[in-house]
Amino acid sequence: MLKDVTFGQYYPSNSFVHRLDPRVKLVFLIVYIVMLFVAKSFYGLALGAIVLFLAIAFSGVPFKSVVRSVRGIIILLIFTSVLNLFFHGGETLLCKWGVIEIYLEGVMFAAFLMIRLIFLVMASAILTLTTTPVSLTDAFESLLFPLTLIKVPVHVFALIMSIALRFIPTLIDETNRIINAQKARGADFESGNIFKRVKAVIPILIPLIISALRRAEELGDAMDARCYSSATKRTKYKKLKLGWRDAIAALIAAIVIAGIIVLNIYAVEIWPEIAPYMVVL
Repeated sequence: MLKDVTFGQYYPSNSFVHRLDPRVKLVFLIVYIVMLFVAKSFYGLALGAIVLFLAIAFSGVPFKSVVRSVRGIIILLIFTSVLNLFFHGGETLLCKWGVIEIYLEGVMFAAFLMIRLIFLVMASAILTLTTTPVSLTDAFESLLFPLTLIKVPVHVFALIMSIALRFIPTLIDETNRIINAQKARGADFESGNIFKRVKAVIPILIPLIISALRRAEELGDAMDARCYSSATKRTKYKKLKLGWRDAIAALIAAIVIAGIIVLNIYAVEIWPEIAPYMVVL
């Protein structure tokens, strides 16, 4: 399961998406997420799928690496689907077992919600796979720069975000090493009931917490040894600049937003025969 965590991991390449300004990619992700939640029909999700697959194609990231990020939310997908199947009403009854009733509208809504969550996770994975943690925090700090006018410590928040993203792969590798070491000592993490499995995780959590605290202390000592201070005004070695690729990405975002608005307003009028079955109520 840990190897399926792609958040915070960077895939080095020189693709079109890699060379985009990180601020544009971050804003584009926010716009894409808003688009997913604004879309009210499968036509809107189809437009989102086109944008997502184009982003994967131009990113140079292997498709399996992006799909692997979805495995971490399989349990969440199953849970939400079951809830919507059993508790979402409608007009077209498909089957009934006692008090349990499954409607066509519930199946459609469960599928709609599942696709929405999958697209959201895959888009977030593309951002972290094509953007280094340093660039991502620089974009975060640049976008929140106006908050410094009201004395908000944006640089401190960006530093915390940078350290957190940097240590995600490190902690994942550390967890894998601890698990392999415990298995070599005869530990069993796969058999038994849920309570035994939870109890078996304790020998993993305790060394992992100790290792994380030790790494945090070493990082703090290293920063103090270099006289680091967030109170002083700091310069940047690399300054973010917008280019023609960023203009193309902004144009695509505008087209996607316009397309979603048109589909939400005119979908029923354009496809009167099948739109009532496709629109999620």
